[in-house]
Amino acid sequence: MVAAGRARWKIENENNNVLKNHGYHFEHNFAHGKQQLSNFLATLNLLAFLTHTALEWLDEAYRAVRNDAPSRRTFFEQFRTLLQFMPFDNCSI
Repeated sequence: MVAAGRARWKIENENNNVLKNHGYHFEHNFAHGKQQLSNFLATLNLLAFLTHTALEWLDEAYRAVRNDAPSRRTFFEQFRTLLQFMPFDNCSI
């Protein structure tokens, strides 16, 4: 039972570490502001983290690209840079 508790604690700590220190800036961005907006933005951030985790598990192409980047932060910085130079006619989907 102790081992199961420690494993759960380890998983929770690793998850929080990723949210705080690996590009999501969870703690800093959501400590201020209106309660509803903070909750909404925190929910979007958690949804992004869930999506990235699901992609790592399920999509081989995403996993291959992520493995080429030295860190998750570097991957998203490079991705953001590419998006800045991509021409979009409009914002509609």
